[in-house]
Amino acid sequence: MSSTDSITVIDTHHHLWDLKANYYPWLTDHITTRVCGDYAAIRGDYLLKNFFADAADVNLVKSIHVQAEHDHADPVRETRWLQGVADSPGSRGFPHGIIAYTDLGRSDAAAVLEAHSRYPKVRGIRQMLHESMVDPANPGPSLFENATWRSNITLLKKFDFSFDLQIYPQQMHQACALVKEHPNQQFILCHTGQPSRLDDESLHAWRAEIRALAEFENVSVKISGLGMFDRNWTVDSIQPLVLQTIEAFGVARCMFGSNFPVDGMMSSYSRLWSAYSEITGTFSENEREALFCTNAERIYRV
Repeated sequence: MSSTDSITVIDTHHHLWDLKANYYPWLTDHITTRVCGDYAAIRGDYLLKNFFADAADVNLVKSIHVQAEHDHADPVRETRWLQGVADSPGSRGFPHGIIAYTDLGRSDAAAVLEAHSRYPKVRGIRQMLHESMVDPANPGPSLFENATWRSNITLLKKFDFSFDLQIYPQQMHQACALVKEHPNQQFILCHTGQPSRLDDESLHAWRAEIRALAEFENVSVKISGLGMFDRNWTVDSIQPLVLQTIEAFGVARCMFGSNFPVDGMMSSYSRLWSAYSEITGTFSENEREALFCTNAERIYRV
């Protein structure tokens, strides 16, 4: 983002990891099939100092950390570490919100949620529902159809937790049924609904599906992660996706995120936020303030 652009930014989707302090199997043990494709470039520490260095040219005032696939056997360890990062001198309070991991398909999910709730920065949960479909040759069971999972999602309200909904467009119909069943639960669609296929037919389907999901007022969306599906993106290539998402959900339910360091494999931090700024250049000052900052403050309560 240029030095002349003073727009205030809250990054609603980023990650940190310390490979010495914590255990991230996908980063340390073996390469796995991920939605972002080849990720060898990020298999190293990404600490708050690295995040601040990337964001140096952006007027970044707050951030939301989203769980980084830490060891699923001990998800609270990541939360404990992140709370310590935020409480450390020099952190400026970053990250201001934590989206933690809990396997809602387990019988002990309530105890894990309760443990997360002891840390004041925790605002919600992400369990990636698209994971069963990442490897088409080896699909896994759908959590949408898991009775324990469907029962345990009702526990989120007890802790005032939102749910980060990470799905593919072909899962949107199941997501619509889910959010309809839980009208008082805040859902936040990750990564612009993950338009992983960019041919005309697939994009037509993606547009239809996000419009259907946007009909539910308890769903907001993070415009982020587009570099995972288009490593050579330009402002022109992502502009239709950004504007069509805002058109579907309305300005009041859209937020921007960086997905760093993952999207850092495709772009600098400042280039990404400059693109968001350029694409929304014709929006009013109040609309831009909402998209870049105040919506995140309200929805994630930071």
